[in-house]
Amino acid sequence: MPDARRLRLVFAGTPDFAVPGLRACLDSQAELVAVYTQPDRPAGRGRKLTAGPVKQLALASGVPVEQPVSLKTEDARSQLAAYRPDLMIVIAYGLILPQAVLDLPRHGCWNVHASLLPRWRGAAPIQRAIAAGDRETGVCLMRMEAGLDTGPVLLHERTPIREDETGGSLHDRLAALGAKVLAEGLARLAAGEPLAATAQDPADATYAHKLEKHEARLDFTRPAPELERKIRAFNPWPVAEAEVASERLRIWEAHALEHTHTAPPGSLLAAGPEGLDLACGEGVLRLVRVQRAGGRPVSATDYLNARPQLRRAGI
Repeated sequence: MPDARRLRLVFAGTPDFAVPGLRACLDSQAELVAVYTQPDRPAGRGRKLTAGPVKQLALASGVPVEQPVSLKTEDARSQLAAYRPDLMIVIAYGLILPQAVLDLPRHGCWNVHASLLPRWRGAAPIQRAIAAGDRETGVCLMRMEAGLDTGPVLLHERTPIREDETGGSLHDRLAALGAKVLAEGLARLAAGEPLAATAQDPADATYAHKLEKHEARLDFTRPAPELERKIRAFNPWPVAEAEVASERLRIWEAHALEHTHTAPPGSLLAAGPEGLDLACGEGVLRLVRVQRAGGRPVSATDYLNARPQLRRAGI
């Protein structure tokens, strides 16, 4: 076991979620020898090629950056092997690691995953947990293997999902929590302390499918609490959408009410300073923050100032 100063790390990640984990590696006593991240992507109105958050931090920290299109080629594997990594840390990298890459570091590859595995394996565990009404989630430090998020868990930490939690707020909390767990794992590995690997039970596995834009459309035949969770889960992306009084709106915030009614789903029942009340299959959904096409998110009051005729709606 090498001492902490000689532990050579390679980090692989791309978006904001991975940045706290990269900082944990930079702050550790190990040597971060390279950062792998996806190729630059077009961004903004000008569609200019832009470095991702992980690349920006790596460059600012003076760490060599590699951006292969794939890790499946012999050239990519040879380049990685040249860094002689003891351990590879992977957080929201976005590329598949073939078995030859997983086997390359002396201590294998670790992944920080934003759920309590085996629940919510896959691409969108944060949003799926909120939408499903889970009361609790967390992060897992996992030893990677060929299957999708199937590897044994080394460390984990739990956190409650708040009643007002959004996809954005939970994303930020779990990114920080993941960095904390990663820092603990690195410290223990460097000190020669064992990390017990707990196998996942595949019978308890659920899959968090990638978010798709078409899912953003609200179906008012569904119960109001389900729609409220979906709106929170899809904030800030892809943002829920709905037809409200013949206008397509993006829905940023809403609350489920237990009111009973006999109106068709999607009907506008009331409109006032508290919000826009829409009939659901069960209960009522009160929209409190919305966005018109080409506009910015506004309160229900500001929206009604632009459409005062809706105030005449009533249950």
